[in-house]
Amino acid sequence: MVSARVNDMAAAAYAGWLREDATLEEMRTGFDGMCPEPAADATLTEGVVGGVRGTWVEVPESGGAGSSATILHFHAGGYLIGSPTSHRDLGARIARAAGARVFLADYRLAPEHAFPAAHEDGVAAYRGMLADGVDPASLVVSGDSAGGGLALAVLAAARDAGDPLPAAGVLMSPWADLTLSGDSMDGREAVDPLVSRAVLTEMQQGYLQGADPTDHRASPLLGNLAGLPPLLVQVGSSEVLEDDAVRIADGVLRAAGEAFLQVGYEMVHVFQMFADRLPEGAAAIDRIGAFVRARVRSAATV
Repeated sequence: MVSARVNDMAAAAYAGWLREDATLEEMRTGFDGMCPEPAADATLTEGVVGGVRGTWVEVPESGGAGSSATILHFHAGGYLIGSPTSHRDLGARIARAAGARVFLADYRLAPEHAFPAAHEDGVAAYRGMLADGVDPASLVVSGDSAGGGLALAVLAAARDAGDPLPAAGVLMSPWADLTLSGDSMDGREAVDPLVSRAVLTEMQQGYLQGADPTDHRASPLLGNLAGLPPLLVQVGSSEVLEDDAVRIADGVLRAAGEAFLQVGYEMVHVFQMFADRLPEGAAAIDRIGAFVRARVRSAATV
């Protein structure tokens, strides 16, 4: 179930642009415009990492260039919409909670740039961080929704290539199975006010454009989950994508890895983006901050 409070908030936030007749440009503009501005003390700086453009987000508490942690974040949007603009507030809140500087990667979007463009950009941005001298022991890879799936795929690619792995990964409402095979895809559809199988099918088709949805670069949940850095996985109990999060955590644990699953009761898709309106979203970001701080410290002592 979703409480009336959360349902009304989500409906108001998405009203006007998440319509069946909305054009892709209307959706992109609407998604960017829906999201709040970051706090006045947040510093936003355009940058390029590994050839991928993006936005650096820092707050006074994140310590600037000498910050103890650097977070590479991949935004939501089903690989079709979303941008650093849509995620500036989320980035600033995570930066503050984690004592980190955050790079919001502006990876290429479909349908202009079909699969595997986003994956290629994600891997390039990660390797760019390493090439720029970021200590992997102070690096965290994160993402929300499709960006959560992309973050998981980037971690798997780094492992497979023998690249140094980051201290941790953070996944918020990850979409990591583009075959849409999770039980919650149908079991939660009646209570999810934001996401549905139909919406995800359109996004899947727009991104893959005929490519195999079982390809592990698109659906990392279906691949090898062993040998990954510790993961924090957050999801709402009222999401069609709940099962993606549960299966990621379960798969990592079965592969003898570390994964921590946090389920927000009656929370909706990427409820952390509504931290200005939902205390539960703000609390989830605080938990992300605590996880990042602890993992960066522990990795640095190894």
